[in-house]
Amino acid sequence: MKTATKSPETKTSKAKTQSKPDASKVKPKSDAAEGLKELFIDCLKDIYWAEKALVKALPKMAKNATTPILVKGLNDHLATTEEQVARLEQVFEKIGKKAVGKKCEAMDGLIKEGQDILESTQPGAVRDAGIIAACQKIEHYEIATYGTIIAFAKTLGHDDIAQLLHETLKEEKEADTTLTDAAYNAINFDAAGAEEDDKK
Repeated sequence: MKTATKSPETKTSKAKTQSKPDASKVKPKSDAAEGLKELFIDCLKDIYWAEKALVKALPKMAKNATTPILVKGLNDHLATTEEQVARLEQVFEKIGKKAVGKKCEAMDGLIKEGQDILESTQPGAVRDAGIIAACQKIEHYEIATYGTIIAFAKTLGHDDIAQLLHETLKEEKEADTTLTDAAYNAINFDAAGAEEDDKK
């Protein structure tokens, strides 16, 4: 009885498969954070950039909104966001670092999505509903971010910083609630009504 032998080709291909690097493993950058403190600072730079970008984006959203309650809400949140930027600058000062932003790809994408919504909707209730949707995505991102960096601050023993950032988190949650109320109480229904009118 003959014993089956593996061909050289099979052995070679198996060796190649075993030596192939795992493409799913990400190689860190040369300046990658090694400790929680560095990660915390990176997150602060990220949200600092995000808040400053939002300060530039909100006036455009307000100018394109038509419902008075939404226009007021956006302008009010602009003033609040400017205070949040100043609060982050206090945080940087407390940790002895210069307030410098690092491009936040998430916020950049969300703002671009908001621009796309403006271009894809007619002025009026439908566009207002789209603006609310874009703003709520931004608020949810900010709520998640502030929740994370507050936890980092507490872990690192910066309770005073955590308290400062908690004020911002509270404001972001209030803004989200305000947007939800505006959408449910009037704007979404007006937008739905506009669609029904078009069908007639």
